[in-house]
Amino acid sequence: MMHSNRWRIAVFFLAIFGMGLLAGNVIAKEVIFLDLSDYTGPVAGLALPGSMGTEDYLKYINAKGGVDGVQIKYMGVDTRYDVARAISAFKRQRRNKKVVATGIVSTPVGKMMQALTKKERLVTHVPGDGEFQAHPGNFFAWGPVYQDAFSATIDWILDDWKKKGKTGAPKVAVLSWDSAYGREMLRGGREYAESKGVQLLPSELFPTGSLKHDVYLTRLDKAGADYIYVGGVDPVQTNVMRDATALGLTKKIQFISDYWGPTSLGISLHPDALEGMVVVSFFLRGQEAFDNPLMKELWTTVRKQPMDKFNEGYGIGVGAGMNLEGALKDAIKRVGAGKVSREEVWKSYQNLAGMSHAGISGPCTYGPKNRNGSEVVKFYRVTGGKIVPITDWVKTPDAVSLHNW
Repeated sequence: MMHSNRWRIAVFFLAIFGMGLLAGNVIAKEVIFLDLSDYTGPVAGLALPGSMGTEDYLKYINAKGGVDGVQIKYMGVDTRYDVARAISAFKRQRRNKKVVATGIVSTPVGKMMQALTKKERLVTHVPGDGEFQAHPGNFFAWGPVYQDAFSATIDWILDDWKKKGKTGAPKVAVLSWDSAYGREMLRGGREYAESKGVQLLPSELFPTGSLKHDVYLTRLDKAGADYIYVGGVDPVQTNVMRDATALGLTKKIQFISDYWGPTSLGISLHPDALEGMVVVSFFLRGQEAFDNPLMKELWTTVRKQPMDKFNEGYGIGVGAGMNLEGALKDAIKRVGAGKVSREEVWKSYQNLAGMSHAGISGPCTYGPKNRNGSEVVKFYRVTGGKIVPITDWVKTPDAVSLHNW
């Protein structure tokens, strides 16, 4: 009888051990992407379409069975571009182990989260702060960081200056928000411009909520600006161009918008004010974006909206969703679905170099020492109420390495 009981106990523990081994290989059913976005605040014009793009792409792959059977849940939070709201939402979800990646839309939030997550390996998608490229950690930019895009713009300016038959050095100024974001492009961008012989005028920085820009524009005009690089999130650029047109400045100064400038919607509403503005972008704009097969399919079949309501910012989010899908595939391949963790996903993000973004932006360039989502930009010009490409994809210089971090 005693031997019989011992045998039953042994069988019991072997069964439990076997179940444990099997459990270790059971496919994780769900992971979460936490999107700390802005649906109703000052950057909602591009942040909201971007969030829609991520949400729709994740629904799209989930409908096809997920990533090797793993579903990716989209969890969106409207932070209203407020640091406190974003950090509070992050803290509420921080302990949820299903959250394997996050997204933010604010440079200040990125700096706060960097301090909070210094020892963590939680992937966070960020707009474009070069500090994250200078000190690679768990923050991954959507495209080329701001100073690299600004430096590519310096190259475009020099080419444009030459084509116009101008001699000497062009005078370039930055007009942007009075914030960390508004200064970021010159941390490395200044050094690059100076190395090319471009004369940078003192920046004109204004409060985020400013509606009129006459005083800043007048000062830059008096300083002799030939080119003005405008930051902010539309309608900032639209308002700047409205004021510049009223002052007669667009006839003698070339205005250039950074990534977050006018989309097709804003251009259709204010075509006269925006006429002639150049836009540098790491994602497709205008008709090129409307014609992209993947975005068209997602917008009409997942979002179930007509294309006349489409906004090009959608592509930013689709790219973020593709990055997470690629990283999750890589992590599952390396360690198995049952062992996917935040750290394994972080490791896999560094294996994505060369991954296609379906033509929405350049190929992914994430790697062990690279946090640029891609390394190419395109230049567009507002012409006749449309935004049309004036270059092909152009490789961005490495301006981050020029700055003393």
